Amino acid sequence: MRNYLKSFNILSNDEIDLFETKVVYKKLEKGDLFIQEGKTCKEIGFVISGLFRSFYYSSSEEEVTYCFTFSNSFVSAYSSFLTQTKTVENIQALTDIELLIISRDEILKLENSSTNWLKFFKFIAEQEYIKMEKRIFILQKESAEKRYQDLLTNDPEYLQLIPLNYLSSYLGITQRHLSRIRKSLSN
Repeated sequence: MRNYLKSFNILSNDEIDLFETKVVYKKLEKGDLFIQEGKTCKEIGFVISGLFRSFYYSSSEEEVTYCFTFSNSFVSAYSSFLTQTKTVENIQALTDIELLIISRDEILKLENSSTNWLKFFKFIAEQEYIKMEKRIFILQKESAEKRYQDLLTNDPEYLQLIPLNYLSSYLGITQRHLSRIRKSLSN
């Protein structure tokens, strides 16, 4: 975690030391939920190891996977965290997870203690926004084949760790369509 925070060149060693006193180590088992639909998110996690899947239920009660979170990333139901309203998403461990948790109250205290923390959290929020915008653009602009090829090129770990039903949902296609794409690309 320390190296991750240092890599941004925003926080001093003392600020990182302070942060480390505020986080709590937590383990989740495969299948456990970090947050469940209908709850209010009051914490942010930093994934040390493992993989999360974020999903919601469509109006027809189908699970829709819209995001994966890997190691060395922050995880949260961020809209709920910001607004302190109930979330519509579920964040589930697809593997055993090790993470560090920091509460919303502690984050607010950090933000009030130094403008460096404001800069850091702003930077993280901006990076998440850019990632979300890229995801929206690729879903709306590109074919399913192109979206799959993009994963092959940029995120091969998705293809090795994620069950096909979640991967096809993430790509916005059926499992059958995903199988056809995979077969055509392997030839």
